[in-house]
Amino acid sequence: MIYLIVLIAVLVAATYFVMSQEVFGAAPKGKRLEKILNSKNYKNKQFQNQSFTPQIAEGFSMPKVMFDFLFGKKDPLLKPLQAIPAIHTDLNSISANEDVFIWMGHSSYFIKIDGVSFLIDPVLSTFGSPFKFFNKAFEGSDLFKPQDIPNIDYLVITHDHYDHLDFPTVKAIREKVGKAIMPLGVGAHLERWGYSEDQIIEEDWGASVALKDGFNITFTPARHFSGRKFQRNTTLWTSYVLETPTKKIFLGGDSGYDTHFKTIGEKYGPFDFAIMENGQYNLAWKYIHALPEDVIQASLDIQAKNIIPVHSGKFALALHPWNEPLQKVTTLGKEKNLHILTPKIGEKLDLNNTSYHFQNWWE
Repeated sequence: MIYLIVLIAVLVAATYFVMSQEVFGAAPKGKRLEKILNSKNYKNKQFQNQSFTPQIAEGFSMPKVMFDFLFGKKDPLLKPLQAIPAIHTDLNSISANEDVFIWMGHSSYFIKIDGVSFLIDPVLSTFGSPFKFFNKAFEGSDLFKPQDIPNIDYLVITHDHYDHLDFPTVKAIREKVGKAIMPLGVGAHLERWGYSEDQIIEEDWGASVALKDGFNITFTPARHFSGRKFQRNTTLWTSYVLETPTKKIFLGGDSGYDTHFKTIGEKYGPFDFAIMENGQYNLAWKYIHALPEDVIQASLDIQAKNIIPVHSGKFALALHPWNEPLQKVTTLGKEKNLHILTPKIGEKLDLNNTSYHFQNWWE
């Protein structure tokens, strides 16, 4: 009995030590927690989606899903057989009058438009998890490093999952960031990592914030979840409507399909560009990650003129072949006469010239 008590005590102490590490961030408190408690999207001690959203879809069970993910037969193309083709564009060399989008793999991308720069969900580590040995990046996909990031006007975070909010990256670029934009609760993580209160723009769905030089950003719903520890949904997840002096851009964030896309399209559309999360999907979790056919319907719903698919090409977080998301979304997009733009990692996409035809580099 004494040995058992000692073992339990050691396990509790070890768990506490691990979970207290910086990478896990911090829980909201004080004025931030008060704002969360007053949110109409916060009920029963957690944030809620607009529609009922089970983690696992009907006909599936969490134990079976986890068993298949950990021990099931893996597709031979779960990871690429050779290095991902990529181009190391020098972000510091982009001139003030260029309007560009540069994908950095998975859901990380850089936008410079009308002279203002944005860095969205940067994960520039070689892993997308709290631990270096888990969820490693595909060879060639981790071309960009924190030191490659120039001074940026706005860091934009959609939610606090590790494959979107990367502690080593976000901490390393802190002094290069003007302002950081994020949904309710996520600011607690960044403040623990050294960001100042006046650097942080942290709002609820529906909030609209005026940015510099005539830019505006609106926090719009997504259908997903959040959490960096055991407890889920203590922070909010979001999509964004970014309005520049010349263009309107939808920043999708992780989301399952739902009616919010049509609502956003009717209220804020049409969009010149929509950056849509497409990848790491499974029928078992279709309510929190859109399937390729859902991405197409969502793009139609929001009235997007040009679609840029992301959330693939760097990590294997589902059991489909690594290149299936791009194959499917481009094929389905052609059937609906949608304009799908698929640059390589690091390849410049000129936001003023969308007629350029990108290669099917994943084939």
